[in-house]
Amino acid sequence: MGAAKAQEVGPNQQFYPVYDFRNDWLVYDPTFRSYVPFIDEQHATIPAVSLFLDLESNRRYQLLIRSEEDGYLFINAALRHQVKAETWVVLSIDSLYRAYRTPELFLTLYGSPGVEGKQVYVGHRKPAEQKPVVLTDTGLDIMPRRMSIYDNFFTLVLLFLLATHAFLYNFYRRAFERLYSIRDLFTLSLREESFLVNKPLSRTNLLFVLNLSFVTAFIYLYAQSKGIDVFDTRKLLLDEQTLLDLILAFFKLSGLLFLLLLGKYLLIAMITGLYRLEEISSLHFFKILQSSLLFFTAVAGLVAALGSRTSTSSLMGWIMIPFVAYYVARMVLLYLVISRRAPIKNLYLFSYLCIVELIPLIIGARFAL
Repeated sequence: MGAAKAQEVGPNQQFYPVYDFRNDWLVYDPTFRSYVPFIDEQHATIPAVSLFLDLESNRRYQLLIRSEEDGYLFINAALRHQVKAETWVVLSIDSLYRAYRTPELFLTLYGSPGVEGKQVYVGHRKPAEQKPVVLTDTGLDIMPRRMSIYDNFFTLVLLFLLATHAFLYNFYRRAFERLYSIRDLFTLSLREESFLVNKPLSRTNLLFVLNLSFVTAFIYLYAQSKGIDVFDTRKLLLDEQTLLDLILAFFKLSGLLFLLLLGKYLLIAMITGLYRLEEISSLHFFKILQSSLLFFTAVAGLVAALGSRTSTSSLMGWIMIPFVAYYVARMVLLYLVISRRAPIKNLYLFSYLCIVELIPLIIGARFAL
């Protein structure tokens, strides 16, 4: 085999190609309602072709785009650039990463039919002075393995959560069996001498609240890894994406959730005082803690079973359904429990639950979306 000079691409051939997307084109198939690989015989007349760009694996490189005819570049389904005929568009992948804060972007070129004359590369700018690079054609294509920083993070956090649950089970077994009991959750008549209900801010309850914060933070960061940036907190929590940054973000988020859960108890205590229902504030908080531990631990277990490589498209189809069903069912349960415990008119009880449960949920959903 002879030696071949490395191909140079981009404006004035100022870049070495790191990756060529010529075999990565996708088109939307209405029959399957999803994107499928581009096939010349079937899709030659389709003017819109797409591809996925891995930002995490291509930091410090440039994205190079060229078309022989005028077209348009869409990023995540939003129009971003006009691609003029036979003119290179050069975009910094680091700038794209800072702007979108997502591991992967979905690019679409709209213009002439098919992929003929369309070029997309990940390129590395040539140094000002460098001798020509000569490559030996061996017939082997060696590409870097796609890795995600989230994989190691999720493994470590799952081990951490397993350790916290084991600690609580061994040292606070009575409380653990009570809080994680589905049968006890749906028990409407509770013993008044219950050590968990009558002491909501005891050390035992606070430890379980902290553990709930860990589990919720794990689920939140899992959703964020799929591009679901709830409350737009990615810029606040993750300036950079290293394993240490993710671990620090996990503990920062856990601390914030812990304070919010304690703040909710103070809100419950304040509202029950207004409605003269002081005796049910602790019961209300206990039922919230019990139901939340069962539900969010089950969700975390499902996340662990699915793994961190579940696609966002399959995730978004069902993610809202269990959460909405959970909060509606919890409100109904609280209504039944409180109505049995306290002699209060249904209208007052319903308004109380709306203030404490429904209105915060609606406001949170408004800011989250």
